[in-house]
Amino acid sequence: MAKSTSQYRTVDARPSRESLVKPGELVDLIEVTPLTLTDRRIYNQLLENAWEAIDKPVLHVIAKADLRGSHNSNDRIGESIERLMSAIVKVEAVWDGKPAIERVQLLGGNLEMERGDGLLEYEIPPRLRKIISNSTIFARLQREVMFALSSKYALTLYEMVQKRGNLRWRSSEKFSVESLRGVLGVPKGKLTTWSNLRMRAVDPAVAEVSALSDYMVEVKPLKTGRSVTHVELRWWRKDGEETGKVERALQFASPGRRAKAEGRTEEVSAPSAGQGARPRPGWLDQKGPALRTTTYETARLRHPGYDIYFVEGEWRNWAAGKDAPADPDRAFLAFLRKFTEANPL
Repeated sequence: MAKSTSQYRTVDARPSRESLVKPGELVDLIEVTPLTLTDRRIYNQLLENAWEAIDKPVLHVIAKADLRGSHNSNDRIGESIERLMSAIVKVEAVWDGKPAIERVQLLGGNLEMERGDGLLEYEIPPRLRKIISNSTIFARLQREVMFALSSKYALTLYEMVQKRGNLRWRSSEKFSVESLRGVLGVPKGKLTTWSNLRMRAVDPAVAEVSALSDYMVEVKPLKTGRSVTHVELRWWRKDGEETGKVERALQFASPGRRAKAEGRTEEVSAPSAGQGARPRPGWLDQKGPALRTTTYETARLRHPGYDIYFVEGEWRNWAAGKDAPADPDRAFLAFLRKFTEANPL
């Protein structure tokens, strides 16, 4: 795969306390071996944990407790690890300037410690490391959203939109129905008609992603003759008022869904930081006025090549405990200017 020295490499993007980075090639992959929602979440966490040396032939170590989520047992982790080891996926790539399909394993060999600390050692397969090393497109995933989404179809759609959301001149993309089925990871022989696919997978995923992410999403069916053969995926960023609704939905709706699934009916509080919640220190606890869409656009125009959402996370961390600015949008842009001066590309 040819590298471009002028493009921002995915491995140069940095995770933050609130978000993690996923290479674009691992977003639009096609599962030959179906994975579950838990498998996908755990895999994203394994990628994040390995990020500092993800393109190097080294062993990575993570505590199984960090992968358990709300479950007390390591059994499900072991099952997910085994599925990820055996999973084969098809990844779109470019080699020697020509499009190609690579078939790779998602996870290499690993060692599960029986000690009390419950550590897991694992490695990223060599061919996948090469794909990641050459990646120049990525999705930035908010941890809180990743843990709030309740189906693998919703998580996959969220990743697809996060990968595409920052494209300046594009707000839609066309897929064949079969391509969409492949990317969503619909098992073979399941949801074979468009009506079933839409009712059981697409519509619920669109509703969740629109409710819990920073984007409104639409999947419009397109017909060839009398049959639906393609769909158009559309996305657009929410305004400040809608972003506030997302914050409220993330704080209360997700734990409510978990309580209902576990048969509990007691009053549910906002999620804790240990369960995927996003810490909001200082004046940002109450989310003040949300940054405007035009602020992000201005930031990208003034400072092309920078990961704006990572810098926003750095700004929010820096602002912890400080007085609320009179104009958060101007304050963020000023912080961004100083950040780029201190961290030139």
